[in-house]
Amino acid sequence: MSFETLSGVIKAEVEGRKVKVQLGEPHSLRLDYEIKLSDREIFVSSVNTGVPHVVLMYENIENAPVEDLGREIRFHSAFSPSGTNVNFVKVVKNNEIVVRTYERGVEGETYACGTGAVASAIVLKEKGLIDLPVKVLTRGGETLLVHIENGVFLEGDARFIYEGKLNPEALIY
Repeated sequence: MSFETLSGVIKAEVEGRKVKVQLGEPHSLRLDYEIKLSDREIFVSSVNTGVPHVVLMYENIENAPVEDLGREIRFHSAFSPSGTNVNFVKVVKNNEIVVRTYERGVEGETYACGTGAVASAIVLKEKGLIDLPVKVLTRGGETLLVHIENGVFLEGDARFIYEGKLNPEALIY
């Protein structure tokens, strides 16, 4: 199936209880550059995977200051005017990472962020810290899988959560 988003047309496959989504081409990758915060300077990496993301390595992931530091970076002038999502990432193994995300619009931590999982995988792969595909453990307990081969793909569980009806005039033929 395919569906149109503000970032372009997204293609997806559903097989049983798994869905694999092809995202658009990431762009604007920047590794290890410095930004000045209110009380210190830090190094961040960033990439746009449909929406902008900052990726921060954080060893003590359970105690990461997702709300406070995430908010400060999200609104930092380096990412204005639209702001950025902020991912706190820990490498568990060469093919497994943990990601916690401060998401703009939500203005807080979310249980999972697909574009953030992909952004984290891209940055860590470019830095030589992981192998792909990589398992991404989310705050909500889900495990996502990021593939980057002939495109960028995100895979996870598919669940039936809502049923709706599209009127014929909503469909494009």
